[in-house]
Amino acid sequence: METVGKQETTTPLLMDKAYGDNHTLYVAQMLKFDPVVPPKSNALHPREYDKELYKRRNEIERLFRLIQGFRRVFCRFDKLDIIYIAFIQLALVYVAIK
Repeated sequence: METVGKQETTTPLLMDKAYGDNHTLYVAQMLKFDPVVPPKSNALHPREYDKELYKRRNEIERLFRLIQGFRRVFCRFDKLDIIYIAFIQLALVYVAIK
């Protein structure tokens, strides 16, 4: 039975140029992700990608760097996942207030 008007949406997956090989892109697409990665400079057939979305990747990397400044997150002292995630949330609140 065919569904009318319902389209499958994919989630963008921001990746570094190092992960721009065909196999990795194929796996990402099979998992219903839309890979956002610039082509290598020597690519014969460069593919299209969302340049504005790729620029936002830097914001995510900077946030991870701020969170890793907390030694407890970086070294993973907590044994339980729920306590670890709670401390990450606390670190995010601290970064947002700061």
